[in-house]
Amino acid sequence: MRAQDAYAQYGKNKIMTASPAELTLMLYEGCVKFINIAKMGVEENNIEKAHVNIRKAERIIEEFQATLDYKYPVAEDFNRIYVYVKRRLHEANIEKSAEILEECADHMRSMRDTWREVMKKVAGSEEGRRAGEA
Repeated sequence: MRAQDAYAQYGKNKIMTASPAELTLMLYEGCVKFINIAKMGVEENNIEKAHVNIRKAERIIEEFQATLDYKYPVAEDFNRIYVYVKRRLHEANIEKSAEILEECADHMRSMRDTWREVMKKVAGSEEGRRAGEA
């Protein structure tokens, strides 16, 4: 098996075995990655590269919006951020603005980091609960 094939299989296995929380984290990381690639496209004056990767980031944000659970009040706050970032991504795509893309990446990195912290706290509280049961 070629190294590239092995890496692709590893990536597929990682996704297939990930928890919903881990998949969400991967989506945040993918969104940041696509925004960064789009920014490189703008800086290289590669309009297609910028456009394609901005659209990938927008689709991830649309998926986040589609899966919000509005029985939790924080869902409204998340949606407001997603709406704002999507609007700014659209503006960045029209203007081919690296500055706007960096702003969007900052927002999504913040969301990713917050999600990562939530995952740690949940994991810590589950470990504490299990220890209390033993």
